[in-house]
Amino acid sequence: MKNFLLTAGMALCALAAQATANITGYWTTIDDETREAKSVVQVYEYQGKYYGRVVELLKNPGAKAKIKGSPAIKGLTIIWDLEKDGDTYSGGEILDPQKGKVYGCEMWREGKKLIVRGKIAFLGRNQTWLPNTTFKGTEEKPTPKKPAL
Repeated sequence: MKNFLLTAGMALCALAAQATANITGYWTTIDDETREAKSVVQVYEYQGKYYGRVVELLKNPGAKAKIKGSPAIKGLTIIWDLEKDGDTYSGGEILDPQKGKVYGCEMWREGKKLIVRGKIAFLGRNQTWLPNTTFKGTEEKPTPKKPAL
């Protein structure tokens, strides 16, 4: 009985850790310079990989991306091809739509926060995204479309 309870307790702890490592959902991005909320990004799984698209711009809602065709940032896929590797999601890319630059991307959870790392080789920087509980979007998981760069 003691072994059963120990095993059950360990299984519950593993499930709890797994649940907190999930990156899907709506996230509020924070501006690096002003420290203000900037946008809402939906991170979702599609065919075993993870993608993110901007679903709301909190500042300058009509902003255009500095990429081919100057599409609106709202609705733009900015994260693509991340793969789960333990508690980290890596191997994908992230677009900075304001600069028109693409970086390697890694993500992981630290408590309720999502740490997003954009990098070139071993150099990079982290952003902290916060869970967004106020965005009233749909639970639709769109088909990702990598923007024309």
